[in-house]
Amino acid sequence: MLEIGTQAPAFTLKDQDGNTVSLSDFAGKRVVVYFYPRDNTPGCTRQACAFAQNFDGFRSRDVVVIGISKDSVASHLKFAQKYELPFILLSDPELQAIQAYDVWQEKKLYGKVSMGVVRTTYVIDPQGNIEKVMPKVKPDTNAADILAYLDGVQ
Repeated sequence: MLEIGTQAPAFTLKDQDGNTVSLSDFAGKRVVVYFYPRDNTPGCTRQACAFAQNFDGFRSRDVVVIGISKDSVASHLKFAQKYELPFILLSDPELQAIQAYDVWQEKKLYGKVSMGVVRTTYVIDPQGNIEKVMPKVKPDTNAADILAYLDGVQ
């Protein structure tokens, strides 16, 4: 995991609409970047829908929400449309941001070991530094936990 207070790694990736999005596009704003394993899986869908349900809370605090997985732009578009997701989903098939943020890790499931994205959320401050690290977050409470954190620091 990246350390609190360190510079957030820069990234430039395609969003669900095929537009190029860079972290630097949001300089001066607080950004929530959440990494998730895969579109349309039960946990990832619950997490995305929780962010969607809480989106007005993020917007009222002037906080940008970005979800990143290794899924394709086309997969992200279908996922965003299916669940009416109002925030940015970035496609990282080359694992650029995923590895830079140290969320590509060994995972164990039913005794089988494989590499994959560990569900992790970072809050990046307006100066581009890591403000909060939330490893192995719970899909259902991640968005609400971040809002509670933001209310404690603002």
